[in-house]
Amino acid sequence: MTQIILASSSETRKALLDRLQLDYLAISPDIDESAKPNENAEQLAQRLSFEKALKIANDYPDAIVIGSDQVAYLAESPQQFIGKPYTEQGAIAQLQQQSGKIINFATGLSVQCLNQQFEQTCVVPFQAKFRDLSDDETRRYVTIDQPLHCAGSFKGESLGISLFEWLKGDDYTALMGLPMIQLCSVLRQLNIQIP
Repeated sequence: MTQIILASSSETRKALLDRLQLDYLAISPDIDESAKPNENAEQLAQRLSFEKALKIANDYPDAIVIGSDQVAYLAESPQQFIGKPYTEQGAIAQLQQQSGKIINFATGLSVQCLNQQFEQTCVVPFQAKFRDLSDDETRRYVTIDQPLHCAGSFKGESLGISLFEWLKGDDYTALMGLPMIQLCSVLRQLNIQIP
C-alpha cells in the first residue's frame, strides 16, 4: 500500500481528508507563502499547493503527497487578497468589510508521487456572497465560532454557513480548503480505492 501524506497542518484539511477513511500522515511543509509581484489569486494558489506537495514529496518520493492552498479576495478587488485575521478584532473587521459582498476563492490542489513520475495540479474556483451583516451578528459569530485562523474569518463547515446569501461552485469542500471531488478523482488515477 502506497503511503499517503497530507502536506498540511490544517485541522480543517485533516477533517476533510478523514472523510475518505484512508490511512495517511499529515506533515507541515513550512514554506514561504508570500505572493510574488503581479501574481493573481489562481497563480498563487496553484504555486503554493504545488510547492507544499513538492517539499514533502522530495523527502518521501514513494508517497502520494497532497498539497493544497486557498487564496480569497473580494470580487471588486482581485489583487487584494484576504488573509487570516488571527485576532477577534481582525475577524470582526474582515466580516464587516465583507458584509453584502461577493468573495472569490481559488483553492489549489497538487497531488504528487515522484517515484511514479506523477503530478497533477489544478485550481478549483468558488464564490460566496455574504448577507448584509449587522455589527452584533459579526461580533456574536466571531465569539462563538472563533474563525481566527480562517481566511475570510468564517468556518463554512460550521456556524459560518449562516453568514451567506448564496454559494456557487462545483465542489463546496473547495470553500473549506481541500477540493474533495477533484482529490478523489486524482487518487483513483493512482489506484487508491475510494470507496
